[in-house]
Amino acid sequence: MEEIISKTILTKVHPNDNLWFHHDYNMNLYRGCSHGCIYCDSRSDCYHIDNFDVVKPKKDSTLILEKELQTKRHKGIIGMGAMSDPYNPLEKSLEITRKALLLIEKYGFSVSIATKSDLILRDLDILERISKNQKVNVAITITTADANLQAKIEPYASSTGERFNAIKTLREHGIFAGVLMMPILPFINDTVENISGIVSLSYMHHASYIYPSFGVTLRSNQREYFYQKLDLLFPTLTRKYQAMYMEKYSCQSPHIKVIAAEFEKQCNEFDIPYSIRHINTLFLSQNPLEQLSFEL
Repeated sequence: MEEIISKTILTKVHPNDNLWFHHDYNMNLYRGCSHGCIYCDSRSDCYHIDNFDVVKPKKDSTLILEKELQTKRHKGIIGMGAMSDPYNPLEKSLEITRKALLLIEKYGFSVSIATKSDLILRDLDILERISKNQKVNVAITITTADANLQAKIEPYASSTGERFNAIKTLREHGIFAGVLMMPILPFINDTVENISGIVSLSYMHHASYIYPSFGVTLRSNQREYFYQKLDLLFPTLTRKYQAMYMEKYSCQSPHIKVIAAEFEKQCNEFDIPYSIRHINTLFLSQNPLEQLSFEL
């Protein structure tokens, strides 16, 4: 197993860079990902990750992380999962993420995790303990309510059903946990039916929020990989993408007005937060002395 040599594990986040969930530090314990998602932005050349589908852990990450946590004056929020899923298949045996969470608990930091894996439930005990004293957010990516479509575009990730069940279990244990509804791929999952299905399932599984993005980002290397997969899975779509988006980085759904309006309507009906400002307000206002509660 190849390991990555790294001098640091935590990266300070500038306040102006907090465009998503509020973080004070970013942490990636692995490089690469084996979920096989056809659209992954982390394949882009700008990140310089060779052989992206082979997951490589960072060498001595637990030792490095503990030294860094000991020196931080500010007990802030550590974000996990920005570049590599912290719950990839290697994590099941290596438990690097679990060891990191134990250190986060030990030194009194808060944590925000993005993942596509229900393996996160293995660490429910630690997350529950952290949430009693600090802030915890779990964002689980869900792009489609259609199991067959999900298996095509995210072939090696946990199923949509497994991810929703993970959200429900996290919520039942008082964890602030919601849905990253992104990317919504033009001509693939950008339908009213799909958006409606995700919102309904989110409500049924007590998601704390849904944060959407109605499109996909494409840049060098990632774009080429995406088009190769489109040729295999959706043979008519590559030309459609090329004609509509050419070399654009941000590729919004051509149906964005319709699906966004339906999304907001349903979220408002179900009282599910969806703006990042509202979500961050709820996340940051968590009372560490009280577990979140809701009516089952």
